[in-house]
Amino acid sequence: MKILFISWTRIGDAVLSTGVLHELTRRHPDAEITVVCGPLAVSLFANVPGLARVIALPKRRLNAHWIILWRQVVGQSWDLVVDLRRSLTAYTLRAKQRCILGRADNTQHRVAWLPKVIGLSAPLNPHLWIDDAQHIAAAEILPGHSPTLIIAPIAARPEKTWSAENFADLVTKLRAPGAPCDGWRVALLAGPGEEAKFRSLIDAVPSDSRILITDQADLLVVAAVLARASIFIGNDSGLTHMAAAVGVPVLALFGPTNPQHYGPWSERACVVEAPLANGTRAISNLDVPTVMTAVQKMLSQNQT
Repeated sequence: MKILFISWTRIGDAVLSTGVLHELTRRHPDAEITVVCGPLAVSLFANVPGLARVIALPKRRLNAHWIILWRQVVGQSWDLVVDLRRSLTAYTLRAKQRCILGRADNTQHRVAWLPKVIGLSAPLNPHLWIDDAQHIAAAEILPGHSPTLIIAPIAARPEKTWSAENFADLVTKLRAPGAPCDGWRVALLAGPGEEAKFRSLIDAVPSDSRILITDQADLLVVAAVLARASIFIGNDSGLTHMAAAVGVPVLALFGPTNPQHYGPWSERACVVEAPLANGTRAISNLDVPTVMTAVQKMLSQNQT
């Protein structure tokens, strides 16, 4: 059986789609699966059971990327095409069965809405396929079992990004003598070349307690690193969704995005929203004391 699974471009969207893909691998354990996703999300699918290929689909002007994809997959006869993007490509391929996601339902969380594409009404939890080698690599990055605060201070857009100065103030307060994270190490997680965007946060953490992770391209190694966190704090970003998927305590900072539709999906995840002002939630209006209170509450709950 040959399955074509068309996911999304961004890492966070791709993470939320993995529950559906995991269900497909359960239903069809002998299938050969081709995954289509954005270039940044490719490594997320490297260990999918039965994986035949991952096709990176960078966006092109005038939707030319769909023509590029069509040329790569049209020669194959598919048993099942699952398309989360509602593309014309899915309609023009030879396929015994097509499952194409309908229009977005903003009254539900995306994880609850997505399973409808394969005829289910119950949510399907995101699933990351992390292998032993990736856990070993993560242990080399974060050795031992010391309490670790992981912070992901970057988001895809400025309006979703809490300032580096706020993060620096928060970390300083959390690690003060007698504070909840006194003596903890701090791992700062971001992409290559992004250090300049949060230099004030880097400088706020003493070098002997700081682990800077900005050069790891394998998202499953990153996921294994996240799994070693005592608590994770991040913006509305792909890394936040990954942290929720591996089950660690997650505190997500949200500005304009609706967490009821797109928040991190986990029983151990909490969201702090920016206050509503003039009809919008600007992340710049979210203050440090509010986030500090939320962190303290989460840590106390995880200690009981």
